[in-house]
Amino acid sequence: MSYLIKPANYKPLLDLQQTELGITKIKDFFQSNLSSELRLRRVTAPLFVLRGTGINDDLNGTERAVSFPILDMGDVRAEVVHSLAKWKRVTLADYKIEQGHGIYTDMNAIRADEELGNLHSLYVDQWDWELVMTAEERNVEFLKKVVRKIYGSFLCTEYLISEKFPQITPYLPAEITFIHAEVLRELYPSLTPKERENIFVKEHKAVFIIGIGGALGDGKKHDGRAPDYDDWSTLTENGLHGLNGDILLWNPVLEMAFEVSSMGIRVDKRALLRQIEIEGKIERLELYFHKRLIEDSLPLSIGGGIGQSRLCMFFLRKAHIGEIQASIWPEAMRAECEVNNIPLI
Repeated sequence: MSYLIKPANYKPLLDLQQTELGITKIKDFFQSNLSSELRLRRVTAPLFVLRGTGINDDLNGTERAVSFPILDMGDVRAEVVHSLAKWKRVTLADYKIEQGHGIYTDMNAIRADEELGNLHSLYVDQWDWELVMTAEERNVEFLKKVVRKIYGSFLCTEYLISEKFPQITPYLPAEITFIHAEVLRELYPSLTPKERENIFVKEHKAVFIIGIGGALGDGKKHDGRAPDYDDWSTLTENGLHGLNGDILLWNPVLEMAFEVSSMGIRVDKRALLRQIEIEGKIERLELYFHKRLIEDSLPLSIGGGIGQSRLCMFFLRKAHIGEIQASIWPEAMRAECEVNNIPLI
């Protein structure tokens, strides 16, 4: 079911030409800044991969990949990527990227099962990145260190945009706040995960929630995460599970917690086997990606995705992702957006 949030008295701060200029500036500056902060090299990414290799990300495990037969290969099927979480790790190994360095790429995807609305489109564009790390760095403090570097790039980008467009006032706090999903649940045990996010992120403005994918104290997950890329089950020094998480910002236009990045320390062999068993996905161990990980031919890594259109939405103070990218929307939504002064591309 599609949905539409209609901010009261919404008026875009930028016209269409200014918006396109803003998008260009954000995308050019942010990827350059991020690559410098994390020592990332740009690589070329696939739009589709072969089905049955285990390389495509299955997100929450329910989304259907867009697929098609390849005529010149006997109608073997290819899938449009959902994300590049596993592909990036294979690329780190194949390119022989050294420890402390990594890669980033422009990821473009089609997610046909998305519920269309202000935040979700059929078309997904994000910066996918992956960094080679050591076994000693597989801890929460290293995770936080990397998050702070990414957040620093957010602050620099916001300042750049406010200088170019004075009508956009800098909003983000100087520091990002960290909280584990279990601690958040204990603070608001009667609320849903999204309700908890809204209350906490509204207060702190920029938050990283640790531990996404594993069951919390009530037996429920904060949110779903595939079992074979992020490590959400390793017990850390503070007695809580999880070496991954989400970056959320408070969106002043939509007045809600706004996820801009999903990331984390990736599974090692032990975490993979544990999470595959928890999720009942043992059959995946026969796939190409999983075999390479079990054989120790893939490096330890940390990585994630940062939504390009989401980030542009936030920095340009837009109410709908369709103000940033060209996609397909229900006619009823287009008509409603027009009435509410939300100009979709």
